[in-house]
Amino acid sequence: LRRDDLRQAAREGREGNLVLFVVDASGSMAARQRMSAVKGAVLSLLLDAYQRRDKVGLVTFRGTAAEVALPPTSSVDAAAARLESLPTGGRTPLAAGLLKAHDVLRVERLRDPSRRALLVVVTDGRATGGPEPVALAGRAARLLGAESVASVVVDCESGPVRLGLAGRLAEELGGTAVTLEELRADAIAGLVRDVRGTTSRRAA
Repeated sequence: LRRDDLRQAAREGREGNLVLFVVDASGSMAARQRMSAVKGAVLSLLLDAYQRRDKVGLVTFRGTAAEVALPPTSSVDAAAARLESLPTGGRTPLAAGLLKAHDVLRVERLRDPSRRALLVVVTDGRATGGPEPVALAGRAARLLGAESVASVVVDCESGPVRLGLAGRLAEELGGTAVTLEELRADAIAGLVRDVRGTTSRRAA
C-alpha cells in the first residue's frame, strides 16, 4: 500500500453571494417606477441564483422606518409573493434603511461567513424626517463602509437641479455610484452581475 493508492473525495463548490437591495420607497421620487424596476431585477437575479448559490434580499425604507420586505432567499416563488405588493410614499428615513441593511448583513454573516455580500442602494441620496437625517445617514453609511461591504449606489436623482447626494453616499459607503436616467430592471440586474463578478474575482 503506497501513498499514491489513497484517494479522498474532495467537494468543489462555489461560494455564494448575497445581493441585498436597499430601496427608497418614499414619495420623494418616482416610487412606482423605481419599485417596479427593482422587483424585476430581484426576480431576474433569482432565476439563476440556484446555479450560483446566491441569495437576494430587499430592504425598503419610507415614512419613519425601514423593513425587510424580502428576507434573503434563493426562492423565486417566495420572492414573487413578497414583492407582489409593496407600499410607497411618505418621508425618506435613509439612515433607518442603511441600519436595517447592516442588521441583515450581520445575521447572514453569522449564518454563513463565506458568503460574500453586495449592497445595492437605490436612492437619490436625500434623507428627510427625524432630527439631523442627513448626518444620521452619513454615520450609518460609514458604519457599513468600515466593515468593507461591497456596495453600489444607483442614483435616481432627476430634474434640472442635481444635489449629488447619492455620489456622496457612495463615497461614505466606500462604493461606487451609477446614474441610470431610465431605471430598468434589466439595467439593474446587469449592473449587479457586473459588480458581483468583480467582487468574486477580487476574492479569488
